[in-house]
Amino acid sequence: MLLEVRNIVKSFGEKRVLDQISLQVEGGAALGLLGRNGAGKTTTIRIVMGVFPADSGEILLDGKPISKSGVTFGYLPEERGLYPKKRIGDQLVYLARLRGLSRADATASVKKWLGRLGMSEVYAKKLDTLSKGNQQKIQLASTLLHNPDIVILDEPFSGLDPVNASLLKEVVRELVKAGKTVIFSSHQMGYVEEFCDNIAILNGGRIVLDGNLHDIKMGYPRDRILVSLDKGDMASSIREALERAGASGLVTQLIPREHDVVLQLTDPLKRGQVLAALSGAGLAVDRFEVLTPSLEQIFVEKAGESA
Repeated sequence: MLLEVRNIVKSFGEKRVLDQISLQVEGGAALGLLGRNGAGKTTTIRIVMGVFPADSGEILLDGKPISKSGVTFGYLPEERGLYPKKRIGDQLVYLARLRGLSRADATASVKKWLGRLGMSEVYAKKLDTLSKGNQQKIQLASTLLHNPDIVILDEPFSGLDPVNASLLKEVVRELVKAGKTVIFSSHQMGYVEEFCDNIAILNGGRIVLDGNLHDIKMGYPRDRILVSLDKGDMASSIREALERAGASGLVTQLIPREHDVVLQLTDPLKRGQVLAALSGAGLAVDRFEVLTPSLEQIFVEKAGESA
């Protein structure tokens, strides 16, 4: 399954919210849809789901205009939308039936997902008796009850403690492995890096960067090296080792940090010579790696200012 967004334009009154947005997501993969508040993420998601139409452009599934009768969506919104005073099991069964399941299948699916999320005991409880994190898990269950083809998760880790976040990670991995098309939107960049091979960054209603995250990172200069030694004054030891080897000219800057040192090289292809100089001086190098920017750094660079 290939979901394509092609040249989408959307305005509300005089304000153009989306300007020629194009992206694609393959089944069995997750796309990280990123942007600051107001960048156009939610509008893009709603157009993909058919909540309202675009002014121009098209949404395609396997090369054909997407049809609500031919594909199912599971949407986890950032804002909770379940009924706080209703019994959890009753409302989940109701929602599953709205999505086409029989009562028997809906009940079975609810029990399955509550069990998968470690929430079997809450079937008869009201939603407002649960913690914020457990309410988020119930919201996730409501998203997946009908086994959707396309899953859209907007800030799914909101309110989750580390144990429940780990459980949600497992569920997301299972969805990707099962061939689902997953769109993942979050300001928690570490989670996006963990799940998403591809990203699209929105800024001011335009996509300012998209593609494979690994390839994007490899496109940045590879002239900064992180070095960690097993003990001692690392900065002094590294500086002395480079001088003794006649390699100090290969490093333009040496930046000590709390547990390591960053070397700025004159030429990224000279890193092998730098490592040889350190090893030749008898230093016990615990870590020697090329520093690539984190997704958070890339995001700040591309979306730090409004377009």
